[in-house]
Amino acid sequence: MSQQPFSRPGAVDLSALQGAAPGAAPGGAAPTGGVAGAPYAVSVTEETFQELLEASRNAPVLLSFESPSRSPESVSLGDDLQTVSSELEGRVLLGRVDVDQVPQIAQAMQIPSIPLVVLVAQGRPMPLLQEAVSLEELRTALTQVLQQLTANGVTGRHQPRSAAPAADEDGEDQLDPRYAPAQDALERGDIAGAVAEYQKLVDANPADSEAAAGLAMAKLLQRTDGVDLQQARQAAAENPDDVDAQTLVADLDLLGGHVDDAFHRLIEVVRRTSDAPRDAARTHLIGLFGAVGDADPRVQRARRELASALF
Repeated sequence: MSQQPFSRPGAVDLSALQGAAPGAAPGGAAPTGGVAGAPYAVSVTEETFQELLEASRNAPVLLSFESPSRSPESVSLGDDLQTVSSELEGRVLLGRVDVDQVPQIAQAMQIPSIPLVVLVAQGRPMPLLQEAVSLEELRTALTQVLQQLTANGVTGRHQPRSAAPAADEDGEDQLDPRYAPAQDALERGDIAGAVAEYQKLVDANPADSEAAAGLAMAKLLQRTDGVDLQQARQAAAENPDDVDAQTLVADLDLLGGHVDDAFHRLIEVVRRTSDAPRDAARTHLIGLFGAVGDADPRVQRARRELASALF
C-alpha cells in the first residue's frame, strides 16, 4: 500500500481552525451530523469540523476528502472507510468531507488532491492515504496505525452515532456475542480460560479496546488469585521499593475498587525508583490504565501525574 507523504509546506495546517466553536462537543463527545446506518461516521460541515478536531483529543479521527462529481473513487474509498470505522467500534471516528459542498474546509487545509485521507490524533493531523486502496488494505493499515497509537497511550474510544445497544426483553443490554466465551469462563471461575478467550480477540483485532480491557482485567484476576491481602500489604509496607510487592498491592486495590489508591501507589514507585524497577512499575501502571479504560477521568488524571513523575 502506498502512503505518499505531503511535500507542500503547511499542507495540513489546522491551527487556524482549532478554536472552539460555540456548542462544540467536549473531549470525547461525538459531533452531530451522523451518517445513517454508520455509528462512527459523520458528514462534515464547518460546525462539525470544529467538533471533530476536539473529539480527536480523546480518540483518533479520520477525515476522508471526497468529490462525487470529480472523483468517484474517493467516494468508494469513503464507503470502505465507513465500513472499517464500524468494525473498529469507536476506535476511530470518520468524518466525510464533500469538498464540493464545503470547499472552505478543503481550502483551509490546502488539500493537494483527492482522494485524500488524513488521520487526526490528539489534534495533530497526519496524511494517511492519497489514493484509493482495497478494503483489506484499509483494514491492515488502520490496524497498524491503531497499534502504534495504543503503544503511545492513545486508547480512547468515540461514542457511537447510533442509538444505545439493543436491550433484551428484561430491558438489559445484550452482551456482544464475541465476548460471551470469556464472560462464561469468568462466571465458571475459569480465569485462565477467560484470559485465553480475551487473548484470541486481541490477537484477531488489536484495535478492540474492550477486548484489551477485558484481557487486562482477567490477567489482574489471575495475578491476584489466592493472594492474602494482609500479607501482601505487610510485604509492601516493609519493602517500599520492591516493585513486585507494590504492583501486587496495586492490583488488589484496583480489584477492590480503590482505583486512585492503586494508581497513586505505582506513580510514587515510579517517582522513587530508576532504571529497570522504574520501567517495570510504569509498564504495570499502564496495564492497569487499560483495565480501567482510558476514558475514565481517574485514568486521565493519573496519566498526567505519571508524566510529571517521569519528567
